[in-house]
Amino acid sequence: MECSDLAKKLLEWWGTNRRVFPWRGTLDPYRILVGEILLHRTKANQVVPVYNRFIEKFPTIVELANALFVEIRETVYSLGLLWRTEALHKMAQDIVTKFEGKIPVEREKLESLPGISHYTASALRCFAYGYPEVLLDTNTVRIVGRVFGTKVSDSSRRSRTFQRLYESILDKENPGGFNYAMLDLGALVCLPSEPLCNNCPIIQMCIFGSSRLGKIGCGKYLSLSS
Repeated sequence: MECSDLAKKLLEWWGTNRRVFPWRGTLDPYRILVGEILLHRTKANQVVPVYNRFIEKFPTIVELANALFVEIRETVYSLGLLWRTEALHKMAQDIVTKFEGKIPVEREKLESLPGISHYTASALRCFAYGYPEVLLDTNTVRIVGRVFGTKVSDSSRRSRTFQRLYESILDKENPGGFNYAMLDLGALVCLPSEPLCNNCPIIQMCIFGSSRLGKIGCGKYLSLSS
C-alpha cells in the first residue's frame, strides 16, 4: 500500500462508520456555526438535544440576534460553559449589524466575532464553504502524532509542524469529508488510551500503530510538501 492512499482508505472507512449529527447534515453556515460553538469542550451526544432545541427556537441568525438573553441561556444551560450564551448572542448581533445578517467567509472577519476561535473559523470555512482547512483538536492532533511518530504536547494544536503534517495528508478535493473522518477516527478507533489499532483503516501508514502491532509503518515517508 502506498502512503498516498491514507486519505482514500480513511474516507472508505468513514463511508460506513461515520457518526451522524444534525449539524453535519447541512451546508447552512449558521447551523454549522451554532454546532461548533456548542461542541466546544462538550461531547457530541450531549450537544444533539440542545442543538435541536436551539435551532427550533432560533432558526436564523436574525432571530438569535433579536432573542432575549435569558431565552438563550435557558436553552444552552444544561451544557455548562455559560460564556457561550453571551458569545452566541453578541456574535449574532454583530453579524446582523456589521455584516447585514450574512455570516462572513473571510477568516479575519470570522475571528473578529465573539466566540469564534481560529479552530471554529476553520471548521466553518471547511464544512460550510468547502475550504481545505486544517482542523487540529485533541483527536486529530493525536492521530497526526501517531501516524508520523511525533510527540504530542499541549501546544501541538498551535504547532506549525503539526499544521504542515496535517496539510500533507489532507484531501484537498474533499476536505469536509476528510476532516469529519479524522474526527470520527479519533472518537471511535484512535482512542487516547487503548486505541483499537486492529480496526484502524490507516494502520499501515501509522508509525505508532504499526510498531504496536509489530509491523513497519510508513508514516515517516509521507511528504510534508504534498
